[in-house]
Amino acid sequence: MNGKRRTGSGIVAILLAGLWGALPAGAEEVGPPEKLDLKLGFIKLTDMAPLAIAKEKHFFFDEGLFVDLEAQSNWRVLQNRVARGELDGAHMLAGQPIGASIGVGGNKSDIVTAFSMDLNGNAITVSNDVWEAMRPNVPKRDDGKPAHPISATALKPVVEETRAQGESFDMGMVYPLSTHNYEIRYWLAAGGLHPGFYEPQKGDNSGRSGADVRLSVTPPPQMPSTMEAGTIQGYCVGEPWNQQAVAKGIGVPVVTNHDIWPHNPEKVFGVTREWAEENPNTHLRLLRALIRAAHWLDENGNANREEAVGILSDSRYVGADEEVIANSMTGTFEYEPGDVREEPDFNVFFRHNANYPYYSDAIWFMTQMRRWGQIPEPKPDDWYMEKAREVYKPAIYEKAARSLVADGTLEASDFPDFDTIDGFKPVQDDFIDGRAYNGRRPNAYINSFDIGLSGDDTP
Repeated sequence: MNGKRRTGSGIVAILLAGLWGALPAGAEEVGPPEKLDLKLGFIKLTDMAPLAIAKEKHFFFDEGLFVDLEAQSNWRVLQNRVARGELDGAHMLAGQPIGASIGVGGNKSDIVTAFSMDLNGNAITVSNDVWEAMRPNVPKRDDGKPAHPISATALKPVVEETRAQGESFDMGMVYPLSTHNYEIRYWLAAGGLHPGFYEPQKGDNSGRSGADVRLSVTPPPQMPSTMEAGTIQGYCVGEPWNQQAVAKGIGVPVVTNHDIWPHNPEKVFGVTREWAEENPNTHLRLLRALIRAAHWLDENGNANREEAVGILSDSRYVGADEEVIANSMTGTFEYEPGDVREEPDFNVFFRHNANYPYYSDAIWFMTQMRRWGQIPEPKPDDWYMEKAREVYKPAIYEKAARSLVADGTLEASDFPDFDTIDGFKPVQDDFIDGRAYNGRRPNAYINSFDIGLSGDDTP
């Protein structure tokens, strides 16, 4: 099988070699790929969609690439396989390349990213029992339905009562470097609940020191069943595993990550630094295909999302029911059974400059690593800037994007103004707690929180 595939790709490579000179000007700027046969990893979540679409719509093939997509069991396995060269690249958590590169949790890998795969896409879900206990503390709209976003202040008395009875209150998140970990911590702390510190200097990477709510790692597809079994009382995860809880009648999503941090980066496409340096043209061609896939997912007001749902429901990709995937992928989100609300930006793959790898986003993740003890010692602002630039590579993204404009595939207006953008978003003040974030002043931001490390604190 592999021999036949290599032979086939070799024949096509010969045919493509005669076509490079006939390609439009922008494509000529990106030379022939150094490596044709690629294996890319992903976790079974709907935000892996750009990879599935790039394959199914032949965008990878258009770039002369033969790509196998392979589901991975968890984020640590995925990261290790990329680091060892068993995968050429992968769908990764937005904070994962940063955390891996600075060695958070002792699992150090030299990974870079030049492409943000999507914005938003997560939610926090609680069990039915917890929701019934929270419900009296949640403000209501005029129609009697809960007013969103729901603050963790509504959860606080439930947690306090549980702890007063001598029991722990446990919630799940998918990985210590995940957006989910930092989002659920942010939400809990904004509501006055301490999510616990990591204490790496003491050999404790559980993240539970001093916690009011104990967080544990659970693989995304196992979240609903783990909550149903009573092991956890709630979780933060991507889709379709929040909507799965609603469909099964076992839980209620209470807040989306778009409500916690609007238009936050959720996943990125990661490769090792060595791979990127050895395969610059292959890297650019991968990015060209992924950009086209992201654009297809969002174009014409999400007109292609129904087709995307059908693709993602395949067992090779996400493997959940189409109805469950469609609940969030098509611009709506169901909280309680029948409480379906318009959420057009729940999943964003291209608009709002979704694919640009902003330094300020990388720095935000590091501020939360510092806040919760994963970075145990204070660092100067320049350190955060340096690390962001080492890992996030907007210049590579820009080259791929400009080539798509030059060959007429996309329009310049589809992208940010590359002549003026500097890698930093404007100050953001639309977080759920109203706190302003300036990526150029990370320590001032860290020190502004009442809960978490600040200044010279160590966990």
